[in-house]
Amino acid sequence: MLDFKQLYETYAAEVYRFSLWLARETADAEDITSETFVRAWSKRDHIRTETLRAYLFAIARNVYLEGRRKARQRKALEDVHPDPGPGPDRLLETQMELERVCETLHRLPEDDRAAFVMRAEHGLPYEEIARVLGLSLSSAKVKVHRVRRRLLTDRIAREGSQP
Repeated sequence: MLDFKQLYETYAAEVYRFSLWLARETADAEDITSETFVRAWSKRDHIRTETLRAYLFAIARNVYLEGRRKARQRKALEDVHPDPGPGPDRLLETQMELERVCETLHRLPEDDRAAFVMRAEHGLPYEEIARVLGLSLSSAKVKVHRVRRRLLTDRIAREGSQP
């Protein structure tokens, strides 16, 4: 009786070629070949040596046919619930835009940037912004307006320069 290593080394190439002929795909042929030897080894007590190659081919064919039956039973999933979130390209675009905004904000004077962030990010009323920064109400409004205008101008300039 052969041990597993001898069995595999003796017949693996032939079983693989037969499996490749059946499946026409190298990955499938490799799977069929490995499954053939697992099944053959698990039933090694029932193998008759004179029919070993034919027995291995029969197992390989049965594994191939089982795979085909299972493949026919599978159905493709329908995309009935698409992801409502933005795709990776949109996420990247948003991240790049955020980086450009942050870059522009960091080039501005600190009190202008602080006034804008308090208003846009934290929703503080102009009165509180003016009190925190020690400004008049109209100065706080002007600072926020200037930053918004600067961000808009920069965005328009970038969009105009894109192909």
